[in-house]
Amino acid sequence: MFSIHDRTGNVMTTLALYLIAAAILYLARSAFFILLLSLLFAYLLEPAVALVQKHSRLGQRNRTWAIAQVYLLGIVVLGSLGYEFGPHLVGQIKNLNAAVPQILQGLSSGKTAADLGARHGVSAEEQQRIRDWLAHNHDFIARVFERGATSAAHVSASAVWLFAVPILAIFILRDGRQLAASIVDTVGRRRDQTVVRRILAQVDSMLAKYIRAQVALAGLSFVFYSVSMLVLKFPYAIALGFLGGVLEFLPAAGWIASAAAILTIGFLTHAHWIYMAGLLVLWRLVQDYVNSPRIMGNNLQLQPLTVLFALMVGGQVGGIAGLYLSVPTVAVLRIVWLGCSSAGSSSDTISDRPLAHVEA
Repeated sequence: MFSIHDRTGNVMTTLALYLIAAAILYLARSAFFILLLSLLFAYLLEPAVALVQKHSRLGQRNRTWAIAQVYLLGIVVLGSLGYEFGPHLVGQIKNLNAAVPQILQGLSSGKTAADLGARHGVSAEEQQRIRDWLAHNHDFIARVFERGATSAAHVSASAVWLFAVPILAIFILRDGRQLAASIVDTVGRRRDQTVVRRILAQVDSMLAKYIRAQVALAGLSFVFYSVSMLVLKFPYAIALGFLGGVLEFLPAAGWIASAAAILTIGFLTHAHWIYMAGLLVLWRLVQDYVNSPRIMGNNLQLQPLTVLFALMVGGQVGGIAGLYLSVPTVAVLRIVWLGCSSAGSSSDTISDRPLAHVEA
């Protein structure tokens, strides 16, 4: 009778388990997306919870009370900001959405080319060239706008699930330590436990720095884009600034997409898009060589090619959610791979130091 060698059987069994796990992750990617967002949200709130737990009498006795105080303060702050600026932002987003059909109509009718000629003194021959180019690329431009609208509608339809993020983050903040300890306890040998401790500590530090740095960089971009476009009298300045801040979460590709959207709207609405292009280049240099090294440092330690490939794969697998989660996921996998590889090659170099705070 045909028999399989024990080692071959173990390899095949392990491979089958990995394939099953990958299939489950793919089929339930929406649920895992919410879970990962909750984890990142918990990392964002952890410093505030630790501060309240340290200085609040009620929080010192019970971590749950510290979390409740942070949430209450956050609701008050966000509610005040939403009440003050929310209607203006929502109004600009609606106006921008309503203006897209008019912009496309202007492209197809040649009105955009005529307006550009009248505004900048372009000759009739150049106007005809612009009209021909816009007519030739009309379908492509329309598809870009339609895909953007479809993505926004998809995000809006899925926004109800985002309400689960702060709820799940409460449990992660409260039980993160116990979860990390249970993961370590499941590893039998002492050397393996040390490796797991080190990997968890590195992942904990990387994710904490990453999400807080990304929020800070996104906030700076939102302020810069909004103020610059308001000064240059761009239409929909706040809405476009908000878009630029959100896209800042996408390394390498996010700022390109936001710059393309801003300059395209500026060009088609006859705003001072050339000056804005210069400001965007200047801001990118400031972000890459001043803000990002100071705020984030070389935290991810990923090559640009790896980042771009991760974005492409993440976009194909998980859409918008995959784009945002692909880079931190690859960074986590890199830490796990290097930790396991170093443990297998040189176990003598592993230090038996206690686990740092591995909370959510």
